[in-house]
Amino acid sequence: MRFLLLGVLAACAAVIFAGAISASTPADDVRLTNDCHPDSDCGAGYVSVYTLATGLPYTDQTLDECTISKGRQNEPAVAVDPRDTSVVLGSSNDYCGVYNRGAAAGAIGPIWLGYYRSQDSGQSFTSSLVPGYPDDQSPYAALSKARTASAGDPVIAWDGEGRAFFGSESSDDPAGTPKTFGDVWVARFRNPEGTAGPTARDGLEYYGTTIVARGSSAPNLLGKFNDKTTIEADHNGGRCDNNVYFAWSQFHGNRGGVGIEFSRSTNHGVTFSKSLKVSQTISDVQFPDIAVTGNSNVYLVFRSFASGRGPEKDSIYYVKSTNCGATFTRPKLLQTFVPNDAVDESAPEAAPRQTRPDDPAGKSEPDQGSARDCGDFADHCESGYTFFRRDTQPRATADQFDTANPDRFYVVYDATKGAEVPTGTTYGTDGQGIAGQAAIFFLRVNGATGAKVGPTVIDNEAIGHQVFPDISADNPNPGTQGRALHVIWWDSRNDPCYAITRPIGNCATGVTKASLDAFAAVSHNAGSSWSSDRVSDVTTNPNYEQFDNRAVPFAGDYLYVSSVNDFSYGVWTDWRNTVPGDDPRETEDEGEDEDAGTADVVQCRTQDANGTWSGDTCPHAGGLDQNIYGDYTP
Repeated sequence: MRFLLLGVLAACAAVIFAGAISASTPADDVRLTNDCHPDSDCGAGYVSVYTLATGLPYTDQTLDECTISKGRQNEPAVAVDPRDTSVVLGSSNDYCGVYNRGAAAGAIGPIWLGYYRSQDSGQSFTSSLVPGYPDDQSPYAALSKARTASAGDPVIAWDGEGRAFFGSESSDDPAGTPKTFGDVWVARFRNPEGTAGPTARDGLEYYGTTIVARGSSAPNLLGKFNDKTTIEADHNGGRCDNNVYFAWSQFHGNRGGVGIEFSRSTNHGVTFSKSLKVSQTISDVQFPDIAVTGNSNVYLVFRSFASGRGPEKDSIYYVKSTNCGATFTRPKLLQTFVPNDAVDESAPEAAPRQTRPDDPAGKSEPDQGSARDCGDFADHCESGYTFFRRDTQPRATADQFDTANPDRFYVVYDATKGAEVPTGTTYGTDGQGIAGQAAIFFLRVNGATGAKVGPTVIDNEAIGHQVFPDISADNPNPGTQGRALHVIWWDSRNDPCYAITRPIGNCATGVTKASLDAFAAVSHNAGSSWSSDRVSDVTTNPNYEQFDNRAVPFAGDYLYVSSVNDFSYGVWTDWRNTVPGDDPRETEDEGEDEDAGTADVVQCRTQDANGTWSGDTCPHAGGLDQNIYGDYTP
């Protein structure tokens, strides 16, 4: 625990400095994950969805732990009710329940989908979990058909009648076996007073979870495993009104390859159709996203990888349905790009022996060979850098009320702009040893003709990387020309050690720094020009080693933005509340990390006479306090 106070003071100084770099949007950042009760700034903790909807008291061991956990949350989603912008729903991969049996038992509880609800347009949120988690004994638990002990990759969509849909992938076997089920499912929420009820109660009452597709339940991801979800609902009052569309990546661990699968519901998410493989023969694909246009056509956009298993390059493809998602065209190439995928060479060092792990089994496995993220011990990389994983990925949207351009949709993606340079290390963004600057690119596409405008860079900043974009299109906006588009991304222009040749937040010495902000941009002319601004109030360090036994960072795989008319709200993962500290396992004998402790978090461990370390006995001390924040966006 030595140097803890100095680390906290240094972190505070860094926050003060970073906050003074540039102004942010006028509103204060709002915390969606209120898992630090009874701290004065953390609300009432986690409240059961059953209690929120009925007013009847209910709690359990997991919700009680979530209330005090100061735990990890990442991969946020957000959706604004198209009927009432005072209602905003959020979610994330929520690790708040993993220590629900107490610190001495270790991290054996569930990782699940958060349900975060605002009824004041995102000025405050009540935190909860989607029903159906392993300890849920509320009357809602029996309505869930989810059969797994953990869930993640949340996505959210609203229909036009006050229903909200939370999509997820899930994995672990509740019986504790090594099986990874790999199911994808959708949880349903509605207005308890019906479609004509007061809109302030939209999306409040949970009424079931449907498994859309099952994995093969093979051990350790070796079978069919469904992942990387996306969801959208038609709510424009047209021919496919209130259909729900769901897509995901399907991995085949034993035989390799990934496909994009699609399913639809025509009865408000109660049942879903048998899935269609829409990526056809393209070998390696991920990151699907769905857009519904003004004529109710459905477009599904995804990325291909230049993996060598097929002729495809690093590219964006799309498919189109003109019959409400019943069938799709063959994939059409939209855009090739130079990727900006963080990569390094795995160089594992001896991992300390522990009496028990600090994470649920199977949740954090180090890479072998080429590494997508780097940290300590088994997660150490040849370059010595510490960084979170990230890949170029596309996101798509359309204005469902745009009848003047009924087949128009929009795409953003984070790829390399300008020249690439040698890094001088094994780290790179386009393969090992070569890197470029990441920027957010924009495309406007006429799906009827295939014509496109772009790609153009939204914010052509000379300094910093721009990663994990998302885009939302508004309903008609009186008083403006064209459609209003909103984009959010992570931006490292305030990184004091920025260099194209190094990962985000890494200095030449290997020290890590606060380096990431949420930025956003708006266009009122369908993407012909943009105005951007900093959204987050605090620049934070994304490289804290909070995963795989406190050895490697994980920032999640996306940000999210949602808008209705002039109202736009964005969410991101944030580390401003993380408490840095000293990892006592990093000794001269057992490996000293190159980041000089700047990526380590507060933790408590003892070592026995045989040299074996205990697990972390103080997980509530703030070392795991990774949170979801949100704010209004331009």
